[in-house]
Amino acid sequence: MPVALLALAIGAFGIGATEFAMMGVLPAVAHGMHVSIPRAGYLITGYALGVVVGAPLITALADAGPVGLTAAVLALAGLGLALVSGRLDRAPSPAST
Repeated sequence: MPVALLALAIGAFGIGATEFAMMGVLPAVAHGMHVSIPRAGYLITGYALGVVVGAPLITALADAGPVGLTAAVLALAGLGLALVSGRLDRAPSPAST
């Protein structure tokens, strides 16, 4: 099996597994965030929409430039998203206001 195909298969499994894992812990997440289960389900929807929009966008950007620059931009974008999401978990929930 070609290495590229193996990498694609592992990536597809990882993306799918994260959505299904979240479904399993959704009641606990909803309880921890003090929201209803359907409202917490929007987290899964947001993740899925991010994958649907982000994957083709990242593919197009990666094809357009040099590999080193693309890797640096993606790493900085990931760091930025991690920092933003770290701040969002400290935002007040609807139940606490």
